[in-house]
Parts: sequence; structure tokens; C-alpha cells
Amino acid sequence: MTSGRRALTALHLLLVWAMMAATVPVLGFGLVMAAWGGGEGATAPVLLLGVPLTVGLLAATAAPVRTVVPLCGSVPQRLGWAVSVFVLGTLGVLAGVAAYGGDVDLGGARTRIALTGAPYAVAAAFFVPSRWVRLGAVTVLAAGVVYGAFIGPAQAEQRRQEAEVARYRGHAELLYLGAAPPGMQLSRAEAGPASFSVDYRGVREDAFSYVALTVRSPLTPTPRCPDLREKGVTCAVDARGEMRVIRDLPSGRHAVTLVRRHRKAEVEVTSQTLGEPGLRRLLNTLHPLSDEELENLLREQKLNHSF
Repeated sequence: MTSGRRALTALHLLLVWAMMAATVPVLGFGLVMAAWGGGEGATAPVLLLGVPLTVGLLAATAAPVRTVVPLCGSVPQRLGWAVSVFVLGTLGVLAGVAAYGGDVDLGGARTRIALTGAPYAVAAAFFVPSRWVRLGAVTVLAAGVVYGAFIGPAQAEQRRQEAEVARYRGHAELLYLGAAPPGMQLSRAEAGPASFSVDYRGVREDAFSYVALTVRSPLTPTPRCPDLREKGVTCAVDARGEMRVIRDLPSGRHAVTLVRRHRKAEVEVTSQTLGEPGLRRLLNTLHPLSDEELENLLREQKLNHSF
């Protein structure tokens, strides 16, 4: 390809890109406004007027390259070429809209408008009888597919996860976790506006074991036993300010609850299957929820929130 033909080809693709970047957003805006104002049936007139006009303008951009692109040698051929480029390019635009709907970052408004013309320029490049031009079109198409299908969604998921972590970090004073007791694992956690609760259950499904951990904003200056107690409930507060509540159950077992202050929060652990020493060991392993632990809980879908 001579330098003159190269320049003419570059001008041709630039014209296709510029013209479609200017007309397609206008057509899309018209469709949205028509659908919003009069329902889906109101979009038909916009399509009947806008699509032929856009195809006609697209065919006009092919006139300067009728000696370069074989399909642009005559008016009927240019119209056929324009229809092909319009259909292929619109498929690319729809793919971009789908990617954008999936939170793939396509830049600001100006960048998105500029990108609107790119699929049409790539489609037009495939009709240029030059191996290098077509190779460039394939490269751009492949880059778009890789970004839209893999890189962009991965980045969107990363942003969503970072936003979710930041939301929980707004309640960092309550986000504490204890080491799971032997034979148990964390099964579920829930964060609320004034509390953070964690459930530990047995690793083996055939053996029942359960511990509930709750970290909340203190309701009283220090833990204290209620003045009125239910039958079968004993309560005591030791010299360190830790409260112990033992509740007799109809099955003959006991539910043990320990409450203590931890920094600015009040922490409660209770269980019917784990004794007081095990609950104390759990309290002694309390630590702030790390970013890694928080991300793992979110990834494993074990953490919910009510704020």
C-alpha cells in the first residue's frame, strides 16, 4: 500500500469513527427519550428515521475511498457496505453497553462517547484490502474482548469488594473475631449498626456444637446482673467486671454466657455445648477483624449486614 493509499485509508477510518461517535449517541438518546415519554412503541419512528439517516451518512464517508475499498466503488455497493458496517458496529456497541451495565469501567462521559465510534471503525477496517489494516482491526477487537469479558469485570469485582470492605470498616470498633474453638468453625457473621455477631458451629454435622459471639456497643457503664432473674438462672460479676450467667435448660444441660468489656465494646459469648473454660479461651483470642479475614468472609458469603 502506497503512502497516498495509507493516508486515504487512515482518513476513511477516522471519518467513520468521528461520524458514528457523533450520530450514534444522538440516536441512542432519542430512543431513550422516546421510550421514556411514550413507551416502547414510541421508539419505532425514531428507528425508522434515525437508522436510514445514519446509514446514509455512513455511506457518504465511503465516497473518498471508492478506489481503495472494492465494496465502495458504486452507490449501491457503498449502501451495502454501510449497512454491513452499521450492523457489525452496532453489535460492538451493544456489547459495550452490556459491559458497562456490568460495572466495567469505560471512562468518563467523553471517553464513552468517543468509544461509541470505535466498533464501526473496526468493522470498516475489515473491508480494507490490506493485511496490516485487518491485522490491526483484529488486534483492537481482541483487546476489546479481553478487556470487556475478563479484565474489566475483574476490576469491577475488585472495586465492589473494596467498597464493601470500606462499608464494614465504618463500624470497625465492633469488628472483632475470636479463634474458633477446637472442632468448630465460623459458619455465619452479621454486622449491624450497633452490633457484630458471629456463629461458630461444629465441623462434623453429626455432632451438635454451637457458640454465639456478640460484640456490641455497651448499654451500661459496666456489665451487671439484672435485678429480676428468671427461675433457674444464676448471675455473678467478678472483681474484673466480667459477668457470668448460667441458665438451666429443660434438657438438663446448662447454657453458659460470659460478658466482658473489650476496649470500647461489650463482648458476649454463649453456648450450651462449650464450657466456661472454652468460652474464656475464645474471649482471650479476640482480635480486630483483619482485611484478609473480612475479604474471606465476603468471598465465602458468610458475612451479612443490616445497616
